[in-house]
Amino acid sequence: AWCANWSDEVQAQEPAPEKTAALIKRHTLRAEQIWQLNPPKGERFDASGLLLQPNGELLTVNDRGAGLFRIEFRNGTNAANLVLLPDCFTEAQLAPFAKEKVERYDCEGIARDEQGRLYVCEEANRWILRFDPAAKKVERLAIDWSPVQKYFHPTDRNASFEGIAIGAGKLYVANERQQGRIIVVDLATGKILDDFVLRPSASNARDIHYSDLSWFDGALFVLLRESRCVLQVDPTTKKVLAEFDYGEMERDPEVVYHNKYPTSTMEGLAVERDFIWLVTDNNG
Repeated sequence: AWCANWSDEVQAQEPAPEKTAALIKRHTLRAEQIWQLNPPKGERFDASGLLLQPNGELLTVNDRGAGLFRIEFRNGTNAANLVLLPDCFTEAQLAPFAKEKVERYDCEGIARDEQGRLYVCEEANRWILRFDPAAKKVERLAIDWSPVQKYFHPTDRNASFEGIAIGAGKLYVANERQQGRIIVVDLATGKILDDFVLRPSASNARDIHYSDLSWFDGALFVLLRESRCVLQVDPTTKKVLAEFDYGEMERDPEVVYHNKYPTSTMEGLAVERDFIWLVTDNNG
């Protein structure tokens, strides 16, 4: 898990004066602090998704299941324990969907609405699941995906919903890759309102890899694993307001992972006033 300062410590790359109006602000993130996450019972834990709660707690999810985990920081150390929330997205709560479930639960993103309800996006079935802490129940949102079906890969169940965020009454869903797309859903009605693509300024890639979304202070933040950056986006105009590059930070020799893929290992994003939080899925 990484905490990167994006206000005082950010280094801005200023464009030439004649190009200032045409280019967005680009920044380089520096690691403020780094923690090793200790999984429960030493089991494999592929963190995918990150949520900063109003009380300051960070939640993540193992993409090998549906349960949520609290990141429990240990004072005076660079380690944090992953603690399973005992009554949230449990097997019993998910039982009504068992007959329709394909393969294991592959949950990749977390969000929270103003009522305190928690959401996860499930990749294999393309489900959005919502947990109500008051009722202790899980429901599956009835969303008609047909308006955006053309962006979905017909056979690859691992190229699907990778991140979600909630803001201004809307649910934002990131279709990961093989036609990466951000889908906007009316949270009250479940109706799809819009869909769009966001690209970093330096990318010429044919496809875009979205690996998580976060909402903060009226803006949508998008984690692009392939480009090793975070985009700050105006959700109304779809305009990219700023880019935050974390490639140098992730490749530091003290923390770098061996990775057989050319993409970054960052799969969880949370944003607050002074910091951007990132969490790594190192595939075991």
